[in-house]
Amino acid sequence: MGAARAVLLGLLTAVIPVGIAQAHALEPGYLELRVIAIDRYAVLWRVPAEGERPMAIAARLPANCDLREPGEARWDGGAYLARWSTTCSGGLAGGTLRIDGLERTSTDVLARIDDGEAGAETVRLTPSQPEAVLVGRRSLDQIAGTYFKLGVEHILGGIDHLLFVAALLLVVSGWRRLVGTITAFTVAHSITLAASTLGVIAVPVAPAEALIALSIAFVAAEVLNRRQGRRSLTSERPWLIAFCFGLLHGVGFASALTQLGLPHGAVPAALLFFNLGVEAGQLMFVAGVLLAAALLRRLARLHALRTPAVVRALPPYAIGSLAAFWVLQRMAMF
Repeated sequence: MGAARAVLLGLLTAVIPVGIAQAHALEPGYLELRVIAIDRYAVLWRVPAEGERPMAIAARLPANCDLREPGEARWDGGAYLARWSTTCSGGLAGGTLRIDGLERTSTDVLARIDDGEAGAETVRLTPSQPEAVLVGRRSLDQIAGTYFKLGVEHILGGIDHLLFVAALLLVVSGWRRLVGTITAFTVAHSITLAASTLGVIAVPVAPAEALIALSIAFVAAEVLNRRQGRRSLTSERPWLIAFCFGLLHGVGFASALTQLGLPHGAVPAALLFFNLGVEAGQLMFVAGVLLAAALLRRLARLHALRTPAVVRALPPYAIGSLAAFWVLQRMAMF
C-alpha cells in the first residue's frame, strides 16, 4: 500500500487548503416555487454562503411574474434564505427561469416547481446552462438523471466523506476485506440516508457533522495503531467500524439531500438515484486511488525507486489533523 499512501498524500496536499475552510466547499443553491392559488406562487430562494456573504447569484423568475427578484436574503445558520410570493399571469409553463451570475461560479442550482395538480418539475441549472424553459412535469428518467448527478457531485465534493474512505483504504489490506468494508459503509449510510430523508429518524445535523469528523480522526489513529502492530477492533473487523460510522455519514448525506429538496410525487425515485450517485462517486474515488497506486508501483519497479519513509508516514497524520480541526470547528457551531 506504499503507492496508495503516496497517492493519498498527493490528494491531501490538494484538498487540505480547501478542507480547512469547509468540508463541503460549494453547496448548491435551491429555488422552489409552490402554487398557493391560481397563478400565485410562494417562492423560497436558498443562496449558498461564500465566506461570510451570500454567493453573488440571483434568481430571476419568468417575465410574466410580477415580483421577479427576491428581497434581502437572511442567514439561517446554513445558507441565506429569501421568501416571497409572486403572481405569474397564465402560469409558469413556457416561461424562462434564470440564475443571474451563476456562470461566474462553480456551483449549481436545483429549481423545483410544484404546480399543484399539474405536477412538479425539477430543473438543474449550471454555470454552462444558467437558464431553462419550464415545460411542466418532468419524466422519471429526467428526475433520475438529475438526482444521480447530484449524488455523484455531492460525494466528490464532500472532502470529509472522501477522507474517511481514504483512511479505510490505509487501514484495510486485501481485496476481500476492502470490498467487505466498503460494502458495509455503503449499506449503513444508505439506511440512514433513507430513514432521515423520509422522516423516520431525526438527528440534529450539527452534532452529526462533528461526529463524522471524529470518525475520520478515529480511523486515522487506527492506521497508526496498525503500523505499530497493535491489534484492535478496526484491524480485526474493519467492516463493523465502517458500518457503525457509515450510519453517521448517511445523516450527513440526508442533510444535503433535504436542503436540495425532493420532487413531489417522486421522492422514492429521487432518493434512490441520489444514493446511487453517491455510490458511483465513491467507487470512482476508490478506483482512481487504486489505479494511481498501481501505476506508481509499476513505475517504481521499472526505475528501482523507493518511497521515502516520510511520505509513507504523512497521510494518517494529515488526515487526522484535518479531521481534528473539523471536530473543533463543528463543535463551535452547536
